[in-house]
Amino acid sequence: MALQVAGGPGCCGCLPLLGQRPTAAFRPPRAVASEGAAVEDGSKVMLGGSGVAVTKLGIGAWSWGDTTYWNDFQWDDRKLKDAKGAFDASVDSGITFFDTAEVYGAGVSGAINSESLLGRFIKERKEKEGVEVAIATKFAALPWRFGRGSVISALKGSLSRLGVSSVESYQLHWPGIWGNEGYLDGLADAYEQGLVKSVGVSNYSEKRLRDAHERLKKRGVPLASNQVNYSLIYRNPEENGVKAACDELGITLIAYSPIAQGALTGKYTPANPPTGPRGRIYTSDFLSKVAAP
Repeated sequence: MALQVAGGPGCCGCLPLLGQRPTAAFRPPRAVASEGAAVEDGSKVMLGGSGVAVTKLGIGAWSWGDTTYWNDFQWDDRKLKDAKGAFDASVDSGITFFDTAEVYGAGVSGAINSESLLGRFIKERKEKEGVEVAIATKFAALPWRFGRGSVISALKGSLSRLGVSSVESYQLHWPGIWGNEGYLDGLADAYEQGLVKSVGVSNYSEKRLRDAHERLKKRGVPLASNQVNYSLIYRNPEENGVKAACDELGITLIAYSPIAQGALTGKYTPANPPTGPRGRIYTSDFLSKVAAP
């Protein structure tokens, strides 16, 4: 998994393609940089108006420990070694922004919580050298969770699994069926208590984004980011008002699945589609269209 954090005007204006050129099946990209996000230097970008700087590229840890969507429904020592290798390779390359969530790898037989793995990797790395890693994690808006207190309780569980006292970013993973105002109040409480350095949302529409921004603004808390599905083959944020709202309000747009869960890397072909649930999305027919001249 990968992330791209939209920067300011000096940021590269397109999502990473890992060497694959745009095809006739898809439009060439317009600029994706959220104009309200200030760039700290050439390798980092600020998350909205929070003052928190992270690397422009990040690593999403959705697959780490997961047995429901990734890893062919099983987790073993080899995959653990691969995940640790990916973490170390990222840090060695200067990518130090890692995104996880309390529900990644949680509650399923054979799964290992992604937050726990990330916390272990960071601890092991810090024992060797004084590396600084930025962590983003997410609150699951589950139907039985009510009010602001549920956010603080969940966050403390995440901090315990990660082995840290605070995180650089805490996000609402998706809009709840109800209770969203309470969740936003919980984010503001966490920010004021110093448990998080910035707050964000994920999978929020333009209207929900504006509402969240306004509610947090009344508490004096900047809404730093909105993390959404965005790639060369999924361009909805450009058309549904989300990216424009981020630009207007100074909210950083974080793109998840910018390489379409591997479909844009060249690793998969019509004759060799992904296995597991991804194979039902990125089918041979779909990959044929991606590869069309």
